[in-house]
Amino acid sequence: MARFHDLTVTDVHKTIRDAVVVTLQPVNGAAEEFDFTQGQYLTFRQDFDGEELRRSYSICAGKNDGVLQVGIKRVDGGAFSTWANEDLKVGDTLQAMPPMGGFFSALDAGNEKNYLGFAGGSGITPVLSILKTTLAAEPNSTFTLVYANKGVNTIMFREELEDLKNTYMGRFNTIHILESDAQEIDLFTGLVTEEKCAELFQSWIDIKNIDMAFICGPEPMMLGIAAALRSAGLDDAQIKFELFASSQPGRAKRKAVSKGGASNANQASASITLDGSTQTINMPKDISILDAALENKMDAPYACKAGVCSTCRCKVLEGEVEMVANHALEDYEVEKGYVLSCQSFAVTDNVVVDFDQ
Repeated sequence: MARFHDLTVTDVHKTIRDAVVVTLQPVNGAAEEFDFTQGQYLTFRQDFDGEELRRSYSICAGKNDGVLQVGIKRVDGGAFSTWANEDLKVGDTLQAMPPMGGFFSALDAGNEKNYLGFAGGSGITPVLSILKTTLAAEPNSTFTLVYANKGVNTIMFREELEDLKNTYMGRFNTIHILESDAQEIDLFTGLVTEEKCAELFQSWIDIKNIDMAFICGPEPMMLGIAAALRSAGLDDAQIKFELFASSQPGRAKRKAVSKGGASNANQASASITLDGSTQTINMPKDISILDAALENKMDAPYACKAGVCSTCRCKVLEGEVEMVANHALEDYEVEKGYVLSCQSFAVTDNVVVDFDQ
C-alpha cells in the first residue's frame, strides 16, 4: 500500500503571481515509486501548528521531461498552498505518497487520434502533463485545448503552451476563454458553459472526429462541458474527469442519529486489512470506514476526505456499505467492489474491507 516518501525540492518558480511550479527529487532509493503516468497527482502531508494537513496536487510535467513537477496555486485561506507559494524553498524536504489517479488514457505510437482537453484555472496542471506526453508519444495524433481563466494575467503556463504550439505546429491548438478580459472574438469571452461548448463545436472544434476528451476544473463547469460532449455524440467512455477537491465540502457529514443512537442497532463490526494485517473493530454506522480506522489508530491512506481523489480506495469483501459520494472511481471499479472509504458507511452489521487490493 502507498506510503509517504521524502522528496527534496530542487526548484521553485512562479508561473503566475499566485502559483508556483515545484520540482522534486525522490531520495532514499524511492525514484521508481515516483515513475508517474501523465495526469496523475501526488498527495503531500505537512504539519501546521501541530495539525497534519494532506493536500493533493497534479503533476504538470510530461513523461519525457525527465523531472517530477507539481503546480500549486494559492487558495485564499489555504495553509498548504500559501506556505508553498510564500515559504517553500530549494533544499526543503516534502513528504508525498507515490503518484495516484486514473485521469489518463493508454497511449500508443501507432495511434492517429484527436484529443480534446478542457481546463479551468489550475486545472491545467494534469491536462498539461497529458497533452505534452500525448503529443510526444503519438506523432500522428492531435490535441485541442480549451483553457478557461479570469483574465490574461491568471493563465498558468502561458509561455509553455505557446512553446508547445510552435513545437507541434498543426497538431496542437489552444483556445483561451477569458471571463473578464474582452477578446476579438466574443465567443472567447465569458464562462465555459454547455451553450458555449455547443457553439465551439459548430465552428471551432471538429467534435465529430474527437476520440477522447479530458476535463479538469470546478464541478459546475465540468458538468456543463460533459453535457455538451454527450449531446455532441461522445459516450462516457470517451470523457475523462478530474474534479477540484476545493469545490467539495471536505468531508462527508455524519448521518443523523436518533437519541438512542448508541444502541447496538447502530453498531457494526468491521474487519479492516491494512499493510498485510487485519484488525476487527466495533464502529458506529454513522461514521465512515476511513474515520473509524483512523480513530482506531490505523494508518489508513487518505488525502481530500471529499470523494474527489482515490487515495482512500479499498475493496469491500463482505457485507455492504453505502458510498454517499464518488467523484474518483470508475464504474468498473465500483462493480468490482471498490469504494472510497472516506465516503462509505456500514449498512450491514458486519463488513470486511481490504486496503491492500
